[in-house]
Amino acid sequence: MATKALTQSNFEETVKSGIVLVDFWAPWCGPCRVFGPVFEKSSEANPDVVFAKVNTEEQPGLGAAFRVQAIPTLMAFRDGILILQQAGALPGNALQKLINQIKALDMLEVRAEVEGQAKESEAR
Repeated sequence: MATKALTQSNFEETVKSGIVLVDFWAPWCGPCRVFGPVFEKSSEANPDVVFAKVNTEEQPGLGAAFRVQAIPTLMAFRDGILILQQAGALPGNALQKLINQIKALDMLEVRAEVEGQAKESEAR
């Protein structure tokens, strides 16, 4: 499965359902060029997951919105909820392990935790 290019206009729609992995990268970044083929290969092995890329040179607003400070940065969303944000390139086996953990998440529990955090923030 090919990766999807994300922009300001299609980001929200893309991450709102299912499992979506987003690679924030730039063409000049050496570690990004190393991670790119790993990310692509993983997309072929996991057709039930959306693999998307944000070119931070072309989409600086998205990088800023998510406070991306280093690239590559991998973000994982499930049903519109940001589950993970991690800088650095991952080897293929570590990426697959991460995907398996995201697939195994109990989303009822995750939603309850997110709602609890929102209530705490409102109380402050």
